[in-house]
Amino acid sequence: MAKKERKNPDEMSFLDHLEELRWHLVRSTLAVVMIACLAFVFKGFIFDTILFGPKNMDFPTYKFFCNIGKFFGIDSEFCGESLPFTIQSRLMAGQFSAHIWTSIWAGVILGFPYILWELWKFISPGLYENERKHSRGFIITASSLFFLGVLFGYYVVAPLSINFLGSYQVSKEVLNEIDLASYVGTVRASVIACGIMFELPIVIFFLTKVGLVTPEILKKYRKIALVIVLILSAIITPPDIASQIVVSIPVLILYQVSIFISRMVLKKQAKKEAKEKAKNNVQ
Repeated sequence: MAKKERKNPDEMSFLDHLEELRWHLVRSTLAVVMIACLAFVFKGFIFDTILFGPKNMDFPTYKFFCNIGKFFGIDSEFCGESLPFTIQSRLMAGQFSAHIWTSIWAGVILGFPYILWELWKFISPGLYENERKHSRGFIITASSLFFLGVLFGYYVVAPLSINFLGSYQVSKEVLNEIDLASYVGTVRASVIACGIMFELPIVIFFLTKVGLVTPEILKKYRKIALVIVLILSAIITPPDIASQIVVSIPVLILYQVSIFISRMVLKKQAKKEAKEKAKNNVQ
């Protein structure tokens, strides 16, 4: 059977584009399912080592903050022997459901580069040759930023949130017996939210390309962004300044990098327009 030739994007109808998108989504879904099946098999490593890692006080993050406290001679809550809460499942299918959904989200996270690649294959035919040329590193850059955000969420945001929320008590009469779904949801939300948040430079790059964002706009709202970041840091971290600063610094750096990227995009566009104008004047 002859291989079906790819149609010219300029000659494709709306339904042809939908059909093309459908196959990209099908292949992305199959990749996620395959990785999820593999993750389902290794439940011991995923749950005991990865997900329940931040519950143990020998987690690298807690050791780091404990050593900082000892260096400055400060009593730190990160130097305890264990966190004062237990994890339990109160639903008949609670553990099985957590196992299934955790495997699926593991498939999404680990399959992120392939999902991006399929998305890029769908979008790239509609771009000009020079636009494709300047966007060749898109998948590598976006994937690297995403995984960097995932690591930041896992090693910084998740353990700080678990340490604070797991040990918080309104009264000693109330014991913290946390449901499995709630605990897994906290880790998952921290990891995925940070992964998406670290895509900020990529988002700013494309918004600048289409003219929706400029460095001036980013600079104008930098103070507001700073306040928002500090508020979010105060919410997801324990009530101490050191933890809030650790969480907020990477976000502020990403925001500043985004301003630089936006400025570079506009400079390249200005140079390109100047060359085209000079070329037209010569002709």
